[in-house]
This record gives sequence, structure tokens and C-alpha cells, in this order.
Amino acid sequence: MSSLDARLGVLRGTAPPIPHNARTLAALTANPSCDRRSLLDAAGIDKDALAAHLGLPRPLRKSQLALDYGIAFERQITAQAGAPLVPLLRQALGLTLSEVSYEDVNSVGSDDDKSPLKLRRAHTRSRILSAAHRRSDDPRTLLDHPVLCLTVAGHQVYLEPDVIAFQRDGVFHVVEIKSFPVIHGQPDPIKANAALTQAAAYVLALRELLAGDGLPPDRVSDTVILVNPRNFTRHPTATPFSAHKQIKYLSRHLDRLRRLPQLLDKLPPNTTFDLAPGPDQRPTRPRGELVAALATVRPYYTPGCRHHCDLAFHCRTEAHNQGRTAALGTAVRDDLAGIDTIATALALTDGHLHPSRGQKDITQALRHAQRIHADLQTDPA
Repeated sequence: MSSLDARLGVLRGTAPPIPHNARTLAALTANPSCDRRSLLDAAGIDKDALAAHLGLPRPLRKSQLALDYGIAFERQITAQAGAPLVPLLRQALGLTLSEVSYEDVNSVGSDDDKSPLKLRRAHTRSRILSAAHRRSDDPRTLLDHPVLCLTVAGHQVYLEPDVIAFQRDGVFHVVEIKSFPVIHGQPDPIKANAALTQAAAYVLALRELLAGDGLPPDRVSDTVILVNPRNFTRHPTATPFSAHKQIKYLSRHLDRLRRLPQLLDKLPPNTTFDLAPGPDQRPTRPRGELVAALATVRPYYTPGCRHHCDLAFHCRTEAHNQGRTAALGTAVRDDLAGIDTIATALALTDGHLHPSRGQKDITQALRHAQRIHADLQTDPA
């Protein structure tokens, strides 16, 4: 075990680590400036367990009905050896039926295997490299349920894309099957961005696999194929989307995780987020101690955190109690960049605090807004 692993283990305590997946990696990009989330995720700490112990409400989850619909739609697309998927990709990628073979990697191994993910990952690697080097008679392959690995903070994370398609000109594409609809050619932009960010993790993992065999990253396309229901039906449609921006953002954040030693150095000695479970596995740690431990790591709350982080309501209350501008929303916080608290903003506006060089423009804007407000208050109309 490395010294970094040991330090992260102290933060986690006695609980087993929660592994990353594509969804958690995608969530990292939603708030890359949050040191608190970076440390908790790097240590594999169960944020849901922390939130439950603190008595916090949870972020909204997908209903079971929606989850069942998504599973049914994916099975519809990959049924009959991918027959419904092939014509969709033929149109989106320029494939021909005679050039496509299909394999479900879920069928590799048996239920008795001790490490099914490792076995499926090894098979995926073999099939992809064989196709990349054109060692097989069927290089243009659709792999259903492949398993890839991505290095995150020095650790290998297993990822499971829906489908990897191999195209005519030797370029791999990631295909994501999602159950939200594309209406008149346009998906919901928030859901599409989330899907593309998730797919970006698969693109990076596939590039890492190829790079390990001396192949260039451009052998994996930035273009991701989203397969969705068309309009309000269950008829599928495949749409190419550029994931270049999402790939760049995720790469940048994964690079930021390399600064974990610096974040750990800022913590007081013996800081831990261990819940100290008793014999019945119920947490015994006083809530006040856990709150104090969380306060040692800088958060970066935004209202969007409520959609993807279990500790969002704790951070929101914290921001409100500390009078932070983040409690007023992302727009206000960004407009007041460099001014972290509401008290500082008011003091600059009233002239009780002299602005620094970086605060002069914002202070002028605040005082201008104050004059407009005063004029409106005194206007008899």
C-alpha cells in the first residue's frame, strides 16, 4: 500500500472503499472546484452514509419505474445479437451490415468466477486490440457490455460502457443507450450533457487501453453515439454528438486529483470521516465530530450540487450559516467572484471596507446597483 493510499484510508476509516464508476466520474465535473468532494471521492467514502448519519435529505433519485423502463429499452436495442442496433449505427457511422459482428461480453465466464470484471476486462482488451491491429477476420465489431479500466488518482477503476462500435476507417466509437427521448431531433440538453460526460469517461478509458499498446488517442473518436427513443415512442434513433468539451473537462479534473497530497497536507492531524460503526453496524460517532471533520475541508457549494451530491444540503446550510455568497446562487457567486461572504460584499458597498485591486470593478458595480435600488425606493411612481 502506498503512503497516499494509507492517508486516504485514515480518512475513510473502517468502511470499505466505494469504487468509482462512470456516473461518479461524471459528477466530479459538475463541481471540479470542490476540495471536499475531491477528497471524499478519492478516499472512496460513502457520502450517502455520511448524509444519513447527519439526518440530511437525499438528492432526487430516479424512480424504479424509470429505471425499469431504461433497462427494457436497452434490452430492446441489443436484442437478437444487436439486430435493432446495427441499422442505427449503419446510418450514424456509415457501417454496412456485412461488416458488423456482435458479441455480448456479459456471456464471458460464469457465475462461479471470483473476478468476473477482471475476466470481462481481459476479454474486452483482447477483442479491441485484435480489432485495432486487424488481427481477426471481423475487425468491425460491436462489443456489448464491455469492461474498461481508467486510472483515477493512481487506482484502476472498472467502467462498463453500453456498446463500443468499430468503424470502417479504424476509429472506435462509444455508443450510449439512454431512455430519455429525442424530440424532433433535440434531446433534453441537461440529460444529454450528463450522458456525454459519462461517455467521456469511457472514451478516456478506451484511449488508455490503446495507449498501453502503443496506439494513438485519435483512434478513439470524440464523437459519441446516443441511442434514444424517438419523440414519444419506443422507436429508437441514433444521433452523433461531439463529446470533445466533456472529455476535456473530465481530463482536467482527473489531473486535479493528482494534487491530493497537497489537499491532505492542509488537514489537521488524525482527521477522519469514519462513522465508527458498532457491533450492529450502526454509526456511533457523534454528529458534531463528523460536522467538525467536514469543516476542515473547503467546500464549493452551488445549487446544482443538490442534483448529484449526497452532502449538498449540509454544504448549503454551512454556506448559509457562514453568510457565503454561494448561498445566493451560482449567478450571484460568479458575479461576486473573489468576494466570498455577503458581509464583505455589504461592507464594500457601504464603504466600510476598502476594495483591493481585484475588487474595485465589482465594488463599483455593487455601489451602482445600490444607487439604482435607492432611486427606486424613493421614486413616487
